[in-house]
Amino acid sequence: MSERRAILHCDLDAFYASVEQREHPEYRGRPVIVGGGPNDRGVVSAASYEARRFGIRSAMPLRTAGRLCPDGIFVPGDHERYGEASDQVMALFAERTPLVEPISLDEAFLDVTATEHLWGNALAIANELKRAVRERCGLVLSVGVATNKLCAKVASDLRKPDGLVVVPAGEERTFLAPLPLERLWGVGPKTRALLEGWGLRTIGDLAAFDRSTLDARLGEHGTAIHERSHGVDDSPVVPEMAPKSVGHMHTFDTNTLDPGRIEGMLLRLSEGVGRRLREQTLRGRTITLALRVAPFETRSRQRTLGEATNDDATIFRVARTLLRDALAEDRAQGRTSPVRLVGVSVSGLVAGEQLGLFDSARQNRLNAALDAVRERFGDEALDRASAREVRDRRRFGWTRPR
Repeated sequence: MSERRAILHCDLDAFYASVEQREHPEYRGRPVIVGGGPNDRGVVSAASYEARRFGIRSAMPLRTAGRLCPDGIFVPGDHERYGEASDQVMALFAERTPLVEPISLDEAFLDVTATEHLWGNALAIANELKRAVRERCGLVLSVGVATNKLCAKVASDLRKPDGLVVVPAGEERTFLAPLPLERLWGVGPKTRALLEGWGLRTIGDLAAFDRSTLDARLGEHGTAIHERSHGVDDSPVVPEMAPKSVGHMHTFDTNTLDPGRIEGMLLRLSEGVGRRLREQTLRGRTITLALRVAPFETRSRQRTLGEATNDDATIFRVARTLLRDALAEDRAQGRTSPVRLVGVSVSGLVAGEQLGLFDSARQNRLNAALDAVRERFGDEALDRASAREVRDRRRFGWTRPR
């Protein structure tokens, strides 16, 4: 690309844990572990920098984290609050440029090439964003500034927390050269082991390596990582696109064989999925049920509808049928597989609010009313009759479907 670009990679530091510390001042300066209790069976979703000093990392089993940091503050997490915090930060990004590409709740690429002149330059934009995020959102932002996404991403990771690293135009290869191979996009554990077997240790070593040998041994992948090792990356910043699927899942505290308990959670998950679809003006045709059963087997079943939907009741009805079919299959085979996790997702998404075969104007009005009440008073404010039915079955005894 002939025009010199100005790209920012913005990354919120220890995002989930930082939101918890923002909401609970007594947590500040203390090790915070998000994901559940120290004796739960799940994994760590996030850890504050104070917790990381104990060796705690994301995806670590919570019980391991509990042993490493018994005095840590363990919290289950509040994903609705995290989503709200993310929206606030992304709105600040959008004030500086329309070219914002969210990568997750806590990070995004910004192309400020066309708006630099409005704010001074890319460095001024980075500093202003760091200040605004701290003052208006109570969070800490690390930023990498470069001429491409690759170098901006690497730069933002180098001086966390509260980092700001600028890669001057024309110095991309020099910037990358001393860094270890794993910093480079496309160099995972297997590729790194292969490259290290050839005596390569740094990105600079890879840049100096014979390209024809890489092409011969690794094909297109070798060509791609060789170009990146020189700091070459022309990939554009793509503004946020519609997701490919929307889903929720839940891990039970203890394995369960109680169909009523599983269905009750499935209803809550279906309501959450339906609400998210409606918030984004999306509908989907394929409904997928996910089950993780003891010890660690994951199963999935799905059904594709004739018309796309975002209706809670429809999503739950289909997911419940898939669940009952799965449990009936287990019984027919003489198996009892306690359920550890249940999830539901909707894919095959389309935009718009057109009325589908499985929806009605009455259902749409009901969903809108439920959304409005829950937005104001909380998710527990109203229940559908189906929710009461599920609770009554659990209270008065489960009746196996015929």
